[in-house]
Amino acid sequence: MERLAFLPFAQSQLLLPLPKVAAIPTPHNSNTNDNNTNVASDCVSNSIRDCHCAQDFCLSDRTVDAGFAHGVPLPQHQQQKQQQVTVNPNSRFLHFYASRGHKLLPSASLVPDDPTVLLTIAGMLQFKPIFLGKRCIRTNDINNVGLTARHHTFFEMLGNFSFGDYFKKQAILWAWELSTSEFGLPPDRLWVSVYKDDDEAFQLWSNEVGVPVERIKRLGEEDNFWTSGVTGPCGPCSELYYDFHPERGHVDADLNDDTRFIEFYNLVFMQYNKKDDGSLEPLKQKNIDTGLGLERLARILQQVPNNYETDLIFPIIEKASKLANVSYGFADDQTKRNLKIIGDHMRAIVFLISDGVVPSNVGRGYVVRRLIRRVVRTGRLLGIKGDGRGDLEGAFLPIIAEKVVELSTQIDADVKNKAPRIFEELKREELRFVQTLERGEKLLEEKLSDALSNAERNGTVPCLAGEDVFLLYDTYGYPMEITKEVAEERGVSIDMDGFDIEMEKQRRQSQAAHNTVRLAIENGENVAENVRDTEFIGYDRLHCKAMIESLMVNGNPAVQVSEGSNVEVLLNKTPFYAESGGQIGDHGFLYISEGDNQSKAVVEIIDVQKSLGNIFVHKGTVQKGVVEVGKEVEAAVDLKLRQRAKVHHTATHLLQAALKKVIGQETSQAGSLVAFDRLRFDFNFHRPLRDSELAEIELLINGWIEDATLLQTKVMPLADAKSAGAIAMFGEKYGEEVRVVEVPGVSMELCGGTHVNNTSEIRGFKIISEQGIASGIRRIEAVAGEAFIEYINARDFYLKQLCSTLKVKPEEVTTRIENLLEELRVVRNENSAVRAKAAIYKASGIASKALLVGNSKQYRVLVESFDDVDAESLKSAAEYLLETLTDPAAVVLGSCPVAAFSPGVVDQGIQAGKFIGQIAKLCGGGGGGRPNFAQAGGRKPENLSSALDKARSELMATLSEKGRCKCRMYSYMKDSFDSERRSGDSFLSILIALKDVGIT
Repeated sequence: MERLAFLPFAQSQLLLPLPKVAAIPTPHNSNTNDNNTNVASDCVSNSIRDCHCAQDFCLSDRTVDAGFAHGVPLPQHQQQKQQQVTVNPNSRFLHFYASRGHKLLPSASLVPDDPTVLLTIAGMLQFKPIFLGKRCIRTNDINNVGLTARHHTFFEMLGNFSFGDYFKKQAILWAWELSTSEFGLPPDRLWVSVYKDDDEAFQLWSNEVGVPVERIKRLGEEDNFWTSGVTGPCGPCSELYYDFHPERGHVDADLNDDTRFIEFYNLVFMQYNKKDDGSLEPLKQKNIDTGLGLERLARILQQVPNNYETDLIFPIIEKASKLANVSYGFADDQTKRNLKIIGDHMRAIVFLISDGVVPSNVGRGYVVRRLIRRVVRTGRLLGIKGDGRGDLEGAFLPIIAEKVVELSTQIDADVKNKAPRIFEELKREELRFVQTLERGEKLLEEKLSDALSNAERNGTVPCLAGEDVFLLYDTYGYPMEITKEVAEERGVSIDMDGFDIEMEKQRRQSQAAHNTVRLAIENGENVAENVRDTEFIGYDRLHCKAMIESLMVNGNPAVQVSEGSNVEVLLNKTPFYAESGGQIGDHGFLYISEGDNQSKAVVEIIDVQKSLGNIFVHKGTVQKGVVEVGKEVEAAVDLKLRQRAKVHHTATHLLQAALKKVIGQETSQAGSLVAFDRLRFDFNFHRPLRDSELAEIELLINGWIEDATLLQTKVMPLADAKSAGAIAMFGEKYGEEVRVVEVPGVSMELCGGTHVNNTSEIRGFKIISEQGIASGIRRIEAVAGEAFIEYINARDFYLKQLCSTLKVKPEEVTTRIENLLEELRVVRNENSAVRAKAAIYKASGIASKALLVGNSKQYRVLVESFDDVDAESLKSAAEYLLETLTDPAAVVLGSCPVAAFSPGVVDQGIQAGKFIGQIAKLCGGGGGGRPNFAQAGGRKPENLSSALDKARSELMATLSEKGRCKCRMYSYMKDSFDSERRSGDSFLSILIALKDVGIT
């Protein structure tokens, strides 16, 4: 029996599963208040931070004046008793239940121990094992944030729980006493809902508490009956509502009317177990699960219009308002909504990162990345530029996060300790996303304009094509959610079906590269239906006799398969490990004997995959004889390759343990590969590892190897494994019974892979590489065991060859190579200088070939082939010629064409970059550069001569036309001046000015 009361817990709703809670047994506590001396102590009071999929998250630790509670007076006896005392609602809640025999538990992390749940989404989650291991699901729309008075992505929940101790009557009496006496809420403002068939609860509220029957509403299953899923613990609910407008009376009152009521305290009476057939059976141990929303309570106590204007969130909104240079009080509705989004999301973001969630594109990381991106875009809509401290290119999220951290200190002091890392992560993520926004915003605007234009022209509803949404997402990295949000703001819908089709195409293309197992044939028959699960005995034995249950060739069933054919073999039992958990499948052989130890048939197995749960598919080639269904085979795993896999798998566990020690416990696995020749481990981290960190990781792992520790492998219930601290891979599905692999004192993980018996079998460990593979995801590749020896021997061989070639000792190799590189650099520079001089000398011989162009022959054009000259020397030659010919001049030289134009030519609108790009296309290439100098290349050098001819003719034609235009301008101006009898001095000054700009 257990009573529990929770410290505040925060919830984020991100359209994800909502688990419920459980507890830890404690001794009975006789320290109860005078009115409840007979109540046992099997309950808990606590608060947990929680996450869902886009609706409620929070923290809170704001103070409320006990004498008046921001507009709602406390009872007279409390005003006298607590006058001039400020009491936190959290503390008052906890003290209330602690004095009634509850055990206090600390706030839980947003990152749950349960690998089947993305984020902590309910106070019940940490107590889930007590409730038959089931979970409930609650989803809310992130778009409600800022629109309604109560929706959040982060909220704080206070809760009291009982497991087999007090039940419905006591829970109801205490909930009423807490609300009216402790928090001073006027009883005539409180309404109650009960489940439609829960007459007991109705009578308790009416007769025991004294709530008028007209303020007790019976609601249906959707509102007031909690279930953990299709089956599992469940029971009716009862909820307390606060009435902001009692003057509206009782007739036709609707508790779902957000303008009048707010539900702030929910009591779940968990008294049934829902069976497979839908029937309900009473639980032997009845339980209480409650939740009191702190933001909602603060809104009631502080008498503000919505949760955002409480002192839990409003200081963050004020910070954002200052950065945006707007006033919340005078802002329009859309501006207020944007500020609320920032205030809400920033709390979620800060606490997620504090609890170790790193922004990424998968799992929990995507949750925080999505929230960050929404805040960044919302800030830009508000006009926030820079960090508000003078840096217009700076990040504003860390500045707002400072206020969140300041407000969090009384709830979770650890957030302040982690603040530097939080700020660094926010800055990096924001600046990276701003680049994405800038790339995608222009294209999105074009697509939206096209959609609106097409709709207006055709008289249809504007819709953004799925292909365009996918292009923005896939090519430009522009989040689909933001595309949808921007489109909706412009009144354009999204073709989500088209987007999903494009996503599926990409998914199929990606999967085509993977090795898949197909057990369904063209006529619809499913081979798996006639094959039992494969018994795996490979943990203890590497060979055994087995029966061939089925054969398949090219996805079709076969009775027998002859020599030389590729085949898939299904056995009744096997020692072969099938690929799973990152470890590749075993290799080996299947032997069919004909007596006297002579092999009648041999199948070489090169891969083993799992299909449809636990059917092992052995893939290989018939090397000899004929294999038939129903024959007995000797299955033998390649011993050496299995040992290599075992070594690398255990080394992977040691690597994860070392990473957590060196870079922080918050890092977690994001993928792995356990192969015969190496291991690969992907993990969440925001930066490259330093050389010193990699060295420390290697030192730790090799020390554990040297310790020669015996591994312990156990099979136990999943709940027991998690209670023992075993690490689970998020997203991996586990059964009720799990296999736990432990290196005592170092590592404990849920794992179905094969492992060494003693760490000394690993022999040695070496990291080969460390690199980033995605935003927030790093990858380490390493070798161990026999692969480690091979790696070291190979490096030793190469080093000996290098020493022999350079005639130095191993320790002198680095210095010798650095000296050689310096010598090479000097020689290259000298060589470049000589080549440049040779090119200039060659150029001096062709300067006289320049053509004079224009009516006054003012432009000099030189286009010539310049063979056997490198690009840098060609540039020097072009610059020399441009200087020699004087302004205005244009020079184009080949082999790899360069164009150099003087200012007088550029001023005529002729740019080298654009000009040479068009010429380069004739040589099958492209080019570009600055207006005065550009370079090109091409795959068709045989076209160079014709390309240069084209360049010459175009330059001459263009510059000739420019010259004629100038002459015409001159004549026109002269005639005008004559006709108006301009003075000679005035006309002379005009002529001088014209000459200065090249008109003679």
